[in-house]
Amino acid sequence: MIASEWLKLRSVSSTRYAIGAAALVIVLGAVWSFYVGTLADARGSIRAAAPEEGFLPLVQISLALVGVLAVTAEYGTGTVRASLTAVPRRGALLAAKATVVAAATTLSALAVIFITYAVSHLIAGDRAVGYNAGSFSDDLPLLLGSVLSVTVLALVGLGLGVVTRSTAAAVGLVVGLLFVLPGIAPYLPQPWNVRVGAWMLPNLVPQIAGERISTRLDGLLPPAAAVAVLAGYALVALVAAFLVFERRDA
Repeated sequence: MIASEWLKLRSVSSTRYAIGAAALVIVLGAVWSFYVGTLADARGSIRAAAPEEGFLPLVQISLALVGVLAVTAEYGTGTVRASLTAVPRRGALLAAKATVVAAATTLSALAVIFITYAVSHLIAGDRAVGYNAGSFSDDLPLLLGSVLSVTVLALVGLGLGVVTRSTAAAVGLVVGLLFVLPGIAPYLPQPWNVRVGAWMLPNLVPQIAGERISTRLDGLLPPAAAVAVLAGYALVALVAAFLVFERRDA
């Protein structure tokens, strides 16, 4: 079952395009690092966001699309009926899809994020104070948290794809979780703006690494709690997908 789902995922051309879009971050990170290094040479020092952080949303959205298309592509072509004929147990089919999506997106995110990190360090070096200034061991929690966030968003995309059966709707909801809701949270009345904001997807990765998001959110969630909340996004999406998948026709 896992092998067949892996074959289906690889056979969809959009999977290669999505992973290619994520890999574009390596190039963008190299260009950004060269630009920052050039400014540092001219000004003496400069603080700038590391590319593996600044371009993380592109990796997240690109690989979330892999999760969405893992199921909506079958709905679009009608091949989901053949899949259900071959595997009548819908829970097992969904679990196989989730396993393959998680493996593919985790490996892709690991490669993209760690290569971007290595290339940016190689290009920028120590020319920019505050730019990639930490050691690898210091940066590792943030890098692994970034990888985890990509995997979670891919699984959220898979779950939303099952629920909506629409690529556009599922991608729109993922974009809403990643960009729209975090933009609304600061406008809530205090203290809910702080409490809700700390649970938003973009704010969880820094908290996993124990970094300060802002003065108001600093330390609101310990790293273990941030990991649990992040994993909870995937769990809720997959449980909702299972309940809908079990109760309706293909």
